[in-house]
Amino acid sequence: MGEGFRRGDRTHAMTPAAKRLVVTSDDFGLSRQVNEAVEQAHRHGILSAASLMVAAPAAADAVARARRMPSLRVGLHLVMVEAWPCLAPADLPDLVDRDGLLRRDMGRLGLDLALKPAARRQLAAEIRAQFEAYRATGLPLDHVNAHKHFHVHPVIAGLVLAIGRDYGMRSLRVPREDRAVLRRAEPGPPLGLALDTAPWAALLRLRARRAGLSTPDGVLGLAWSGRMSPARVQALLRHLPDGLTELYTHPATAGGFPGEAPGYAYAEELAALVAPESRAALRESGAALGGFSDFSG
Repeated sequence: MGEGFRRGDRTHAMTPAAKRLVVTSDDFGLSRQVNEAVEQAHRHGILSAASLMVAAPAAADAVARARRMPSLRVGLHLVMVEAWPCLAPADLPDLVDRDGLLRRDMGRLGLDLALKPAARRQLAAEIRAQFEAYRATGLPLDHVNAHKHFHVHPVIAGLVLAIGRDYGMRSLRVPREDRAVLRRAEPGPPLGLALDTAPWAALLRLRARRAGLSTPDGVLGLAWSGRMSPARVQALLRHLPDGLTELYTHPATAGGFPGEAPGYAYAEELAALVAPESRAALRESGAALGGFSDFSG
């Protein structure tokens, strides 16, 4: 990482209340533009971790880059909606659309998973296939999270917790964001409800910690997903709370690739990760930077 940042520089001297930070890129492997941004942001900026979509079009390129950057902590970005499955579409009749992609209708899919045993069996098989594909990369498993945070669904959470145990899962994202931190970083109109306010996230944290998993004390990037500008990232770094925080982003060198999210400011998020002002704000925060594996155990 740029400007002399070294993972876990202060971990041995830290008290439990010290500031620890994981800066993550989601969607690693989605496209070459995303992968290029991950490499730039890790080598020259504050990015410390990335979450791999194992069945995405540029997954092989992402794995090759990760092998060249052993200091980048990589985890599994489970995909259960709006993207490419690992298994053949014929094996997932309740989960895919007519194009063979995982369904986009999260609400209806969540209901189907609750009501249809066949859908649950198919999803369990797909989750296991994604863990298997990650294991086949040979990369250490730093963490697990999910596309669109779909693992907060209680049925999916149960599957992830059970299957992940077989693959050495030790850390799991729980998408809960402290609105007070956001208001200090950017005063303005009240923020609306988001996924992290749902009771399912609180339940997920309880279940994950009962399973012995590490979870962040707070996650930043939910309310401003796709709009983590340099000013916002720098303000959040200046107002980091004590404890373990994950700040997640979606950088890319440019848009125009399959699977991109409409309206996301990909290049701006990359700029936020490599800006000298962001590196300075991190230094001034006193936070130790690393992956989840650097701060657990």
